[in-house]
Amino acid sequence: MPVTGDAFSPPLAAIDLRSDTVTRPTAAMREAMARAEVGDDVFGDDPTVNALQEAAAARLGKEAALYVPSGTAANQIALLTHCRPGDDVLIGDGAHQMCLESGGGGALAGVQYSVIGKGGFFTAAEVVAAIKPDNAHYPPTRLCSVENTHNSSGGRVWQGDQVRAIAEVARARGIALHLDGARLFNAEVASGIPAAQIAAPFDTISFCLSKGLGAPVGSLLVGSRDTLVRAHRYRKMLGGGMRQAGIIAAAGLYALTHHIGRLAEDHENARRFAVAVAGAPHVLIDPATVETNIVLLELAASAPLDAEELVRRARERGLLLVTMGRRRVRAVTHLDVDRDACERAAAILVELLRAA
Repeated sequence: MPVTGDAFSPPLAAIDLRSDTVTRPTAAMREAMARAEVGDDVFGDDPTVNALQEAAAARLGKEAALYVPSGTAANQIALLTHCRPGDDVLIGDGAHQMCLESGGGGALAGVQYSVIGKGGFFTAAEVVAAIKPDNAHYPPTRLCSVENTHNSSGGRVWQGDQVRAIAEVARARGIALHLDGARLFNAEVASGIPAAQIAAPFDTISFCLSKGLGAPVGSLLVGSRDTLVRAHRYRKMLGGGMRQAGIIAAAGLYALTHHIGRLAEDHENARRFAVAVAGAPHVLIDPATVETNIVLLELAASAPLDAEELVRRARERGLLLVTMGRRRVRAVTHLDVDRDACERAAAILVELLRAA
């Protein structure tokens, strides 16, 4: 997803489907933030941060968790924790960790990525084939990273047997496993598999509080206690020491308690939106592929406008979307857009496509 530095204030009445990161804290969440007990988290004595970290670790069935400013920070800290400069990381194509984190893997951790599979997904056999030989000419394969749900494939969910097979191969070869679970709880709700079960094969897991869960800021990195001790040092190194962070951690605690089950509404709204838009001219979309809260619209080769132009025209009508390439547009549902708003958004888009 392209990110620009252009200043833009969306109209108050806009239907904002650019991302689930645009959510605003609910009134109840703001109240929890206002009442949060705080301390100095760099000294480890902010009680609300500590409670959030304990809740996250328990929810994922791991020993410890570390509160960090963003999903990118969590993923980059995981790389630093598992790898040394010159190491090889196996990853699916289009992965956020590789494509949308400002080259941090190379600049900070000094790793190289080996892209395997297709559409963000890969198999155990592809992992085996990509592991580098134990030879001085090759970088050692140190880590395998999985993204679930997978953003650039449209929020799709990994199958459990796929991950188990990959984990067996990684364990046998001494390769660590990281889960970029920015939208992990979307995967939980869509699959019916508890997050702890999804997370079980992985050494580290990151998940965002500021996407579908609706908190204003923050992510967690989760894993073993020893791993998180190392990760804590890298958080400090990257400038991620936060002081009275309980004010924002309280929003994350509220989200974990109140906003996971409701993700099913976002998934249903995304499917309704996809079904409504699928009948429009110039657009290719299979609603059956919409598994969570992300809808990708592919413009046909014969379409008289490209993605950027469609997004511009939609903005003029009060519908905010983003491009994902020259002929691809993304829409993401979330707690700030209800069923009625999604239906109106689909109607605007269909009208624009017919008018084109």
